[in-house]
Amino acid sequence: MKVILLDNIKGVGKKDQIINASDGYARNFLFPKKLAVEANNENMAKLKAKENSNQYRKSVEKEEAQKLAETLKGILLKINVKAGENGKIFGSITSKEIADNLNTQYKIEVDKKKIDLKEPIKAVGTSSVTIKLYEGVTGTLRVQINNE
Repeated sequence: MKVILLDNIKGVGKKDQIINASDGYARNFLFPKKLAVEANNENMAKLKAKENSNQYRKSVEKEEAQKLAETLKGILLKINVKAGENGKIFGSITSKEIADNLNTQYKIEVDKKKIDLKEPIKAVGTSSVTIKLYEGVTGTLRVQINNE
């Protein structure tokens, strides 16, 4: 019997996958526990509509991420900190501070976990920071650290 899984089942399959299950397993285990539905025309149409809406949503999100990447290219984020005579910062600039300053100065919200800093910035000057915006879409932000 062909069934559509409604949840991930270890050793059987993943959510929204169509599998062949024995009649007894489907009727006595999968259906009563609401882990699967029969793969009839109505349920197949619902699954197809769900896949189409997910695909559309992903394409819209990717498009928005690409627009944000273009916006980030033209931004020079300025952060003022205290530094010593040789240009070394007291402390360091982390991804959290970059995300907070980006939000306050330009009203652009980016999760600090998506900012790809190999190591915190510890010197005055300009550096480029990579931001992972979406799967396969990255943006580059220039950050200028100024001495107060």
